[in-house]
Amino acid sequence: YDRLPKFMKTLDFFMRNSHGLRRLGSAATDLAYVACGRFDAFYEYSLSPWDVAAGIIIVQQAGGKVSDFNGGNNYIFGNEIIATNNNIFNEFLKNIKDVMD
Repeated sequence: YDRLPKFMKTLDFFMRNSHGLRRLGSAATDLAYVACGRFDAFYEYSLSPWDVAAGIIIVQQAGGKVSDFNGGNNYIFGNEIIATNNNIFNEFLKNIKDVMD
């Protein structure tokens, strides 16, 4: 995979700087867990619109934030998405950007 080095870099960072990681294998479920507070954040690469569309709405309706890795709105058709609760969005986005540099 051409995305493997980037994936491993972010995975390494969050494993060292969080209490744990969970990857359920379903973006929709992961996003719903962010919306209800079970997960603090979600990030992923190379998803299709149908993988995230419903989950994005659920997160936003619950008061969370969704963006691409640059803080923009190209998360449905782009290659990157992050979703968090409102409290940690800016810090999480900064961490993603720092890891990518």
